[in-house]
Amino acid sequence: MSSTTRGWLSIVAAATLVVGSQLTAATALADPDPAPPPTPVAADDANPQLLHNITYRARADGTSRGAVVAYKIDDNNVNSDQPTLLPGMTFEVNTVLHDPKKAGMELSIQWPYGSNLHCEILVDDQIVAQADQFIAPRLFRPKDDPLYGTIQCGAPLDTPAPSAAPPPAPAPAPEPTT
Repeated sequence: MSSTTRGWLSIVAAATLVVGSQLTAATALADPDPAPPPTPVAADDANPQLLHNITYRARADGTSRGAVVAYKIDDNNVNSDQPTLLPGMTFEVNTVLHDPKKAGMELSIQWPYGSNLHCEILVDDQIVAQADQFIAPRLFRPKDDPLYGTIQCGAPLDTPAPSAAPPPAPAPAPEPTT
């Protein structure tokens, strides 16, 4: 057998090996069965351990830079993100709260930009709060409105936590002596 024939035979053998390996079934590695999802519990005020799914959505339809979205991440803490809000894009984040009445968010953009701001809060897939506001572009920051460029939706974020003890009562004024 000539060396050319042997070369062609080795090429044919290699091709047969490659094609044959492609036609055989490969062993599939499967994940174990996933755990079943938790069963939902009926919502009622008698069960304080019940958690509510909260969805925050924010949108800015217009030119807006430096957007900041602040929202209640749990019953006592606030989180914030700086998403890129271009027209047609929606920022969305999910969390859980014990008390859905504490769900609140705030959306702000930097001045001098203007935009139509929209925010909404869903509790257990039902819209409970939404707000829309047009923010006009401004050359200077308004001095009489520190929240210009900000829209609030739902519960306020800056409510102080209840203190353990009430503040001390003021001391009585001394009576005048004559």
